[in-house]
Amino acid sequence: MAVYLEDVSRTFGEYLLIPGLTTKQCTPANVSLKTPLVKHPAGEKPLIELNIPFVSAIMQAVSGPELAIELARNGGLSFIFGSQPVESQAEMVRKVKKFKAGFVVSDSNLTPEHTLADVVKLVKSTGHSTIGITDDGTSNGTLLGIVTSRDYRTEKDSPDMKVKEFMTPFPKLIVGQLGITLSEANQILWEHRLNSLPIIDKDQKLAYFVFRKDYDSHRNNPDELSDETKKLLVGAGINTRDYKERVPALVEAGVDALCIDSSDGYSEWQQETLQWIKSHYDIPVGAGNIVDEKGFRYLVDAGADFIKVGIGGGSICITREQKGIGRGQATALIDVAQARDSYFKEKGIYIPICSDGGLVHDYHMTLALAMGADFLMMGRYFARFDESPTQTLRIGNNYVKEYWGEGSNRAKNWQRYDTGGSETLKFEEGVDSYVPYAGKMKDNLEITLGKIKATMCSCGSITLKELQRDARITLVSSTSIVEGGAHDVILKEQS
Repeated sequence: MAVYLEDVSRTFGEYLLIPGLTTKQCTPANVSLKTPLVKHPAGEKPLIELNIPFVSAIMQAVSGPELAIELARNGGLSFIFGSQPVESQAEMVRKVKKFKAGFVVSDSNLTPEHTLADVVKLVKSTGHSTIGITDDGTSNGTLLGIVTSRDYRTEKDSPDMKVKEFMTPFPKLIVGQLGITLSEANQILWEHRLNSLPIIDKDQKLAYFVFRKDYDSHRNNPDELSDETKKLLVGAGINTRDYKERVPALVEAGVDALCIDSSDGYSEWQQETLQWIKSHYDIPVGAGNIVDEKGFRYLVDAGADFIKVGIGGGSICITREQKGIGRGQATALIDVAQARDSYFKEKGIYIPICSDGGLVHDYHMTLALAMGADFLMMGRYFARFDESPTQTLRIGNNYVKEYWGEGSNRAKNWQRYDTGGSETLKFEEGVDSYVPYAGKMKDNLEITLGKIKATMCSCGSITLKELQRDARITLVSSTSIVEGGAHDVILKEQS
């Protein structure tokens, strides 16, 4: 007969945190939200560590390059959605990697014989106003000059004017030599009041540009998630169908981490995908989604570097209604966190877990972290911002943004379902909806992170590990929810 679990399937709205001793050390300024993204042995640092415990959902309506750039600048990570052609996803990854790189390989180059019309066309296609002028028009040709927006006037100058007539020629350029450190390059920028500094080798070949705006950006975003070359980190979603074509293209584009996107990850399809990737590439791969210890162990044994927890808890997910599978997000997270801790004691390897879905209010985020989540994957939260890829619309007196699930017909993402069936969606597991428009990500993120830090201080914790170790959590009754002022709380899990 079927196995019946004794525990009740519970949501975050059924719990509250009990205050701990707030010491004088427990101030928001002292709180660290750093957290591992990928597995690591006991006592060693993970290959990738997030500066804030947020990643964006693998969704068309959420994780495009603009949001990925802004989230990385603020310490989190985006997983560019995979329900698109391989090359367009790879190009989105490249756009993020090129946004800020410290030493930037120039992708805007012309020869002296090109014209102003060519300059205008190139600026329009790349969005970059600094153009390297080389002998052969390549990114590593002999540097002969540069062109910036200050060198020409489109309203007065002839489109046929040759670049050599208005470029800043090499003898007038201040340049850095290959081998210079980023700190030294930035010092030259400041001393000479430059916006860009070409870096050349001993043969005058162009190697890189260093931009002043990149230095300013890093100073204004101290939690920026970047590598040793100052390139922003970015992830990408993949499926279990075309991974043999998709993964190589994403790796070539510079992706830092992958995550298998599926409504139910406890499958042989994910096992095969993980094993193939691990046998061909040295890149972190997350897997899921699962809701219990069995699913966790299966995917970890298959090689997953982190595990996503949650089925049916998203605000636009209707998997539970359609298929009757899933689990309350709080119960699922608690169960998997216990499995993670047991695995760590047994193997000495820490496997981070990601809570995906079920967050109705900001305080639910802190609850999820206290219950054992290392980081949170959110869709609805990020879909509201300027940086998400969807349209802002006015409906009545309210501004909203479009938002739809990857399981909806609109997404046409049949590849995320590990059924081995035909290339069609027989029924939807997601809906098409709207979310209230909220403005810029940074402004909203500061408020949310401020709430998390304040709550952690009330619990007597200044790191996420301390919160997970020391938090005291209590179940609440429906009456106590009303007593707390949440008269209109909807106990439907959302993300």
